[in-house]
Amino acid sequence: MMIKSEEKKMSENIENNDQEKKETPNIKNEETVEEKLKSTQDKLLRTLAEMENSRRRFEKEKREAFEFGGYNFAAESLSLLDNLERAIVSFKNDENLKNNKDLNKIIDGIEIVKKDLISIFKKNGIEVIDCVNKKFDPNFHQAMLEVEDETKEPGTVVQEIQKGYMMKDRLLRPSFVGVTKKRDEKANKPHNDDKKDANNN
Repeated sequence: MMIKSEEKKMSENIENNDQEKKETPNIKNEETVEEKLKSTQDKLLRTLAEMENSRRRFEKEKREAFEFGGYNFAAESLSLLDNLERAIVSFKNDENLKNNKDLNKIIDGIEIVKKDLISIFKKNGIEVIDCVNKKFDPNFHQAMLEVEDETKEPGTVVQEIQKGYMMKDRLLRPSFVGVTKKRDEKANKPHNDDKKDANNN
């Protein structure tokens, strides 16, 4: 009887072990499925984020293309406006044309074309940069010369050589300017030395 009882226990232990072995893979499979699901969710979230970033980038590029599509054309058209202004100054200063009775009509005609061109620029967001008596800003100004002026703070724009323009919030062309600088102290030293010599004499 004892032998049969022990054999029965051994048989039950073997069955239990077999049962545990069968259940263990199921647990592992369940963990793997959860991990795969989590990984899939992460990939989906990253893909959605990338799609959203691409959409925003596309919208920005489309908006900029619409707003600044004529940027290069506008920049090149500035030379046309420059030439009109030079022509007006040239006609007014030409001694041979001053006595011409049609001179004013010619200048008026050029002025009309100039005003129309400026009006077209304004409709497209192109504006002149106001620079005279402003603090020099390398983002909008290009210094062409320095001027000694004790009445102005150093680095102040006191002369506009060529007009600058903005196209909305983008620089179309910088203003070419003359800027004040500090008075050269070395230039005053000989003058002061001369005074000392005169006093000694």
